[in-house]
Amino acid sequence: MSATLKDIAEKAGVSVSTVSRILNLDDTLNVTDDTRNKVLEIADKLSYKTRVKVPKQIEIALIHWYTREMELEDDYYLAIRLGVENSAISNNIKLHKVFLDDFSKQLPNARGAIAIGKFDEKEIKLFQNKYEHLVFVDSSPDEELFDSVVIDFEESYRKAIKYLLDLGISDIGYIGGREYTQTLKQPIGERRELFFRNYFKEQTKVHIGKFSIESGYLLMKEIIESNRLAKAYLIASDAMAIGALRALYEANINVPNDVSIIGFNDNPQSEYTIPPLSTIKVYKDFMGEKAVKLLLESIKGKKVREKVLISTKLIIRKSTKEIIK
Repeated sequence: MSATLKDIAEKAGVSVSTVSRILNLDDTLNVTDDTRNKVLEIADKLSYKTRVKVPKQIEIALIHWYTREMELEDDYYLAIRLGVENSAISNNIKLHKVFLDDFSKQLPNARGAIAIGKFDEKEIKLFQNKYEHLVFVDSSPDEELFDSVVIDFEESYRKAIKYLLDLGISDIGYIGGREYTQTLKQPIGERRELFFRNYFKEQTKVHIGKFSIESGYLLMKEIIESNRLAKAYLIASDAMAIGALRALYEANINVPNDVSIIGFNDNPQSEYTIPPLSTIKVYKDFMGEKAVKLLLESIKGKKVREKVLISTKLIIRKSTKEIIK
């Protein structure tokens, strides 16, 4: 006659319910390691065959607005994707990855989807018709219809501007880029640029190119040659800031004594530029993790949509002066 849960409970001196939860690997059960090990040893000695319930794997589509090649040029979206993937592993989720160059194919069947990046009306409608549960990361197309995870750009720039003003620097410029949806090539509003323009009511100190090292270099070189160099610049990506630092170095302009630079993103390279780059840190992996959590809550029945604002952190290195307290 095979052993029962009651047999194990009697020998271990615990309840049948406790034995059942231990053998089913219930992590929420509050028992000591000694008790847990004792139950497992008795079950082994009695040759009890556990029937652990294996949770059914959830299938989710991970939709990325870049191609694979474009993603390699900017670790911002790569880091968000890795955050999603790490969270998927711990939540027994099977991911079906879809990149921009996959859009022409049929979207995979799944319980829901996480869409990373910016999408136009046509793409959003495509996703909405395919998936009952949708979460957008780095965009919020409709707060009433979709959960979303976005950066608090306004507060991040408010903190950076205050820091520069506290240094006594009021002559501040902005260097940034423009993004477009990939299918219809619609322009996407850049919230950092908009906040800067509204804050300073200044148009001549705004310089727009692409989110790349080369563009940052060329824009800063153009500024230097026009003799319109401000005392400080908020630069919308670390990649652009790295290019700007090179242009300043070539022109023998000292950073931070002549001009202060603050980037955005906190790329791994930013700590090793000359001088090390002050920047606004974005918690990209956490954005991915939060998106997974929102999607799982929606699948489980949550009806209220959420727009989650992720805070940032201003990191001061050597490309700006430090405030002496």
